[in-house]
Amino acid sequence: MKNDNPVIWFEIYVDDMDRAKSFYEKVFQMELSQLSNPTENSLKMWAFPGDMESKNKASGSLVQVPGVKAGGNSTIVYFASPDCSVEEARIADAGGTLVRSKTSIGEYGFITLARDSEGNMIGIHSLE
Repeated sequence: MKNDNPVIWFEIYVDDMDRAKSFYEKVFQMELSQLSNPTENSLKMWAFPGDMESKNKASGSLVQVPGVKAGGNSTIVYFASPDCSVEEARIADAGGTLVRSKTSIGEYGFITLARDSEGNMIGIHSLE
């Protein structure tokens, strides 16, 4: 078995594209770009910065937490940050809700958990 990380793409489903786009652009101080869809005009997609040729792949894990059921929205995308408290400070103003403020995860750094403007749980990870 190869030891390469298989995760290369994620999709965060939203109800209100303008509201969600605004949330991510405000919290992460970046600009999303519209993707065209040649097969279905009703589908709207706005991409995070990146390129399809990049060999950088995301990492992740399976997690079991007492009181948190699998299914529904049980996958969390973690965004990288030099210091997750910086993005954490922008969450409420961008229309999101802080779930867990910056918390140490020991030798692995720190995380912040939040719900975006659409109710999706996201994580922000930093080493500081």
